[in-house]
Amino acid sequence: MSITIQEAIKKNILILDGAMGTMLQRYNFSEEDFRGERFKDFPHPLKGNNDLLSLTQPQAIRDVHAAYYEAGADIVETNTFSGTTIGMADYFMEDLVYELNYESAKIARQVADEFTAKNPEKPRFVAGSIGPTNRTASMSPDVNDPGYRAVTFDDLRIAYKQQVEALMDGGCDLLLVETIFDTLNAKAALFAIEEVKDERNIDIPIMVSGTITDASGRTLSGQTVEAFLISVSHIPLLSVGFNCALGADLLKPYLKTLAQHTQFNVSAHPNAGLPNAFGQYDETPEQTQEFIKEYLEDNLINIIGGCCGTTPDHIRLMAEVAKDYKPRVAPTFE
Repeated sequence: MSITIQEAIKKNILILDGAMGTMLQRYNFSEEDFRGERFKDFPHPLKGNNDLLSLTQPQAIRDVHAAYYEAGADIVETNTFSGTTIGMADYFMEDLVYELNYESAKIARQVADEFTAKNPEKPRFVAGSIGPTNRTASMSPDVNDPGYRAVTFDDLRIAYKQQVEALMDGGCDLLLVETIFDTLNAKAALFAIEEVKDERNIDIPIMVSGTITDASGRTLSGQTVEAFLISVSHIPLLSVGFNCALGADLLKPYLKTLAQHTQFNVSAHPNAGLPNAFGQYDETPEQTQEFIKEYLEDNLINIIGGCCGTTPDHIRLMAEVAKDYKPRVAPTFE
């Protein structure tokens, strides 16, 4: 009898994986590596399209997932952060979207099943990673034309729906709508998920994770923590949380506000501090562990992982400290 994620999250603080991009950078893949045999004559540059590596370098993706599970992760995210037609338009690869998501989910599913088979007491889960796209639905990219929008709600809904269907077909246990800088984009993703759930008459747990972009404590589209929470709370979520943009120390006050105002489980996957002048992340696994310990002592989280700059070493130390604490208990509201 396999344990569901809803059961697992009641027993323990669940560990999410760390950065995929940080790990892939270590391979120093060339343009040829990104292309592989299949795309060797593709007429546009492909270097930097990390999602494509699920097709051209699947072993590398498999190894990254395995490294995070090995480090103690309960959940890994699929390599699909930019896996929509909107994201893939940059590389003229819109036609590959279904395959990219399906294959990415399949790779993660296989690795998860291998680890679960080795230790059925610790089931491993796969979260379909749904990124924010590079467009914003509630703000104009043109300062001279505030009414202009580079993308509509409907464009996003259609693109996300295709991604969601492929992720579910590939075997994801849950979906993670993450790095939300514009809540309207996230609402389109959530709408698409609900559509697919209705059409297929199935349920799938959903994690939602926003990003606080600066010291104002707001998302890029201007929402406070409380406003963001209200905007996404109309759907029954497995968890709501924050990731990216800030390190664990700077994220803490916003996480605290969130934890005090919601009955959903709370997740966090912060960066390894703030980037230095060269765009590198210097926060050590030990430093991150200290900050995460504060989260645990203050009863703030149910799911913890890492974003930019984090590695299996960061995740290992998070898992080590988290096992000594009980999952956050949600406040009761009158």
